[in-house]
Amino acid sequence: MRRIVVGLSGASGAIYGIRLLDLLRGMAGVETHLVISEAARRTIAQETDWSLRDVEALAARRYSDRDIGAAIASGSFATDGMVIVPCSIKSASAVAHCAANTLLARAADVTLKEGRPLILVVRETPLHLGHLRVLTACCELGAVILPPMPAFYNRPKHIDDLIDHTLARVLDRLRLPHRLVPEWQGSAPSAEPPGGLPARG
Repeated sequence: MRRIVVGLSGASGAIYGIRLLDLLRGMAGVETHLVISEAARRTIAQETDWSLRDVEALAARRYSDRDIGAAIASGSFATDGMVIVPCSIKSASAVAHCAANTLLARAADVTLKEGRPLILVVRETPLHLGHLRVLTACCELGAVILPPMPAFYNRPKHIDDLIDHTLARVLDRLRLPHRLVPEWQGSAPSAEPPGGLPARG
């Protein structure tokens, strides 16, 4: 059984976390452990039609963000990694400064200290210098910064296509198999002549 910790923070993009939980629930041999910050509870209500109860039901186990004595707060509780999705700058800052005053931050800190994958799907723009320094600090500690950057080479037709593309990258980092996005096999040779666009005749 592979244990994956999923944290939802209060950043915009709650649907990324909900969709990840739904994907993980459908994988055999994967057990999800969920913690939702107080701010995320509000964001879920504002941005989606999901009830908090239904979101929590997607996980095998769920914890209060105030429960710093939960299983995922200890390094002796073996997991295969953690994803904070979406990840607010506030949550990233807590990770960067080891401010383990909530279960979300403590579980992330434990993930890093035990050398396990920590993926931060940071949702904020534009980024000022303070944000960039926080993200640099997280990266230096070993976290993977994986913002939800939409790709267009796969010709997305719906918002769900954009969401799944980002989550495919998350699953790749966790080394979990998926069929969300086909593996890139290279582009077809271009019919465009060397030197760019043809001259107008």
